[in-house]
Amino acid sequence: MTHDHDLVLRPTPAQTEAALNPPPGRTGGDLVVETLAGLGATTVFGLPGQHALGLFDALRRSDLRYIGLRMENNAGFAADAYGRITGEAAPLLLSTGPGALTSLAALQEAAAASAPVLAISSQIPTAGLGGGRHGYLHELPDQAASFRGVVKSVHTVRTQSQIPSAIEAAWKSALSAPHGPVWVEIPQDVLLAETIVPVVTGGDAFPDELPPRPELTAVAADLLSRASRPAIIAGGGVVRADASKKLRQLAELLQAPVVTTPGGKGAFPWTHPLSLQSWLEDRHTTDFLEDADVLLVVGSGLGELSSNYHTFTPRGRVVQIEADLGKLESNHPALGIHADARLALQALLETASERRDPTAPERVRELLAKVADRIAAQELTLEQRVLASVRRALPANSPSFWDMTILAYWAWSAFDPKGPNRMHSAQGAGGLGYGFPAALGAAVADPTRPVLAVSGDGGALYSIAELATAKQYELNVTWLIVDDGGYGILREYMTDAFGQTAGTELTRPDFVALAESFGVPGVRTSPETLEADLATALAAPGPSVVVLPAVLRMFAPTHLG
Repeated sequence: MTHDHDLVLRPTPAQTEAALNPPPGRTGGDLVVETLAGLGATTVFGLPGQHALGLFDALRRSDLRYIGLRMENNAGFAADAYGRITGEAAPLLLSTGPGALTSLAALQEAAAASAPVLAISSQIPTAGLGGGRHGYLHELPDQAASFRGVVKSVHTVRTQSQIPSAIEAAWKSALSAPHGPVWVEIPQDVLLAETIVPVVTGGDAFPDELPPRPELTAVAADLLSRASRPAIIAGGGVVRADASKKLRQLAELLQAPVVTTPGGKGAFPWTHPLSLQSWLEDRHTTDFLEDADVLLVVGSGLGELSSNYHTFTPRGRVVQIEADLGKLESNHPALGIHADARLALQALLETASERRDPTAPERVRELLAKVADRIAAQELTLEQRVLASVRRALPANSPSFWDMTILAYWAWSAFDPKGPNRMHSAQGAGGLGYGFPAALGAAVADPTRPVLAVSGDGGALYSIAELATAKQYELNVTWLIVDDGGYGILREYMTDAFGQTAGTELTRPDFVALAESFGVPGVRTSPETLEADLATALAAPGPSVVVLPAVLRMFAPTHLG
């Protein structure tokens, strides 16, 4: 009798030959790139540094494509977007100390958004490890400690023979639900030394699945099938799990209206008769969801934005499907199902009964009409016009990446992404500077379609150096910069709260001239010409910049009163 644990994968003749007769001059750095290639990686992002030179020297000898950015945080954002678009773990190569620490904000965003990023950093030489004060350049007492509260898992390497297994374990961690960033660190001397470890010829690239417990999905299916007014909140977990079609099938089976969170944009068709769209920052939507007798929350922790700033108080039964165990019932009591969204939705489809409810589409139409009337009463014509121009100019299958700026806050609620995995923003961690470098990563992932980045002038200055990256690799990204002379949303918040502002007004460059100095075409537009100028830029190959001088306002919040 043969048991699964008795099975051994036997090497091919070519693998045996490579193991017995490795090419000369290989180092620990070669083990890293060989392992990445064996796991299926094709592209890596990052910046070189003194302690990481052994890694970059090995990269030169490999078939991996290297995309070098000008700042580690921006490289992290690019890797984040690459992981979101491809569903693969995006390797991010970093140097020790300042280089590593500069990536922290990007890794926090990847963690919040469940984007698979495989960060591999160098370390000081092995002799300096252990927390002493040896005076090495870039030395930290415990570099990994800076990352443990940010990433999913930390993997330390101290010898060359540990490299393949550590990177494979990190890869699987990054791609196991919930996806997320992981951290691997390898000392400088381990990367530089010649190795007798055989050539790495493969790897187990398949992460573990996270199926739901059947007794829980049976109860959930019964609750939903017998509900009078079911509703669904779809979060980013639906998008990451590629479960949009299953969500639609279940919503139609149950005749349950669906609202998507900012992270779940595109998880449900915008114009579907059961689509509540994304107006979670609206009291009419909050009331609608509170009135549901059974509320299914899929791939969301019901955090600040998804709960209308914690004013949402469900009166009915909540069923929550979430791959991140820490998010289950973290904000509201629920029937918590710890599972990948795709597998859990499939289980519900197999066990739920069809509901007939001809009133559901009409209730959806009534709600959307109330939302539209509320916005129309606020005289926000410019903002709606600008957002509509962006939507018309952007090809339906193109992804967009939004910085933390007023137009992005509008987009969370009012922008139709035209499909899943096409609209991304930094709403997970909320840091500035995400939009443009993330768009560059998406363009690397799929060069066949143009990519849009949207920033304010304040956020744009975080990543302006990456115009050089965009030009160097001729990446197909159009960058829309809404120039309002400051941190517009903070200006609005401070004015509302205190009657005056502090620290929000900014001196900024001529963004068009600055773009042209990098060899990137730039154009200054207006609300009247935005659609045409943006469409022209998106249709042209390579990078471009479109600058819109405009002061936009937010719609009135509904969570304060």
